[in-house]
Amino acid sequence: MTARRENSADYVRNPDLLSATNSRLLIVDVQDKLLPPIANGPRLVHNCRRLIDGAKIVSVPVYGTEQYPQGLGPTTAELATRMGPRVEKVIFSCAAVLGWGQAADVTDEREQVVVAGMETHVCVMQTVLDLIAGGFRVYVPVDAVGSRGELDAKVALERMAASGATLTTVESVLFEWCEKAGTPEFKQIQKLIIEG
Repeated sequence: MTARRENSADYVRNPDLLSATNSRLLIVDVQDKLLPPIANGPRLVHNCRRLIDGAKIVSVPVYGTEQYPQGLGPTTAELATRMGPRVEKVIFSCAAVLGWGQAADVTDEREQVVVAGMETHVCVMQTVLDLIAGGFRVYVPVDAVGSRGELDAKVALERMAASGATLTTVESVLFEWCEKAGTPEFKQIQKLIIEG
């Protein structure tokens, strides 16, 4: 019989893996008036909702933004009811309005940021590049971002990766936040995984 080892004295978790205690989640501009032309709109909303629910299970703070809500309307209801207040903006990059400053100055030490939402090539990309410039480690779940055009999204993802963002998926984010099986949090996260 093989003994199960939970923690080895020489085990070092790779800092490129997400940690629930070091992460924050940012949902960018998932607004009703912007959603119809987004190719994967319903799937994007579903995956953003899974990220929000997962973040709450493992105590990752959730932030959201809305681009000019007076003209473009509010965040879609499925997400808005889970998120709390969102920051309004007219500038494309969310980094300018979040008030997070530089990663080196963050008092709660949450320097990993998972960025989801839309559009991939506009507000998401500009936010990601600005957060990287501010010293944050940025993760983009490719199945939770979207654009009107496939080429725009593809080029933006390539540009973000080349600039230092880590491209990932919703399921990978959830498993990394959870880190191990057999916990009450894992049982709840597992339900979100099964939803696919």
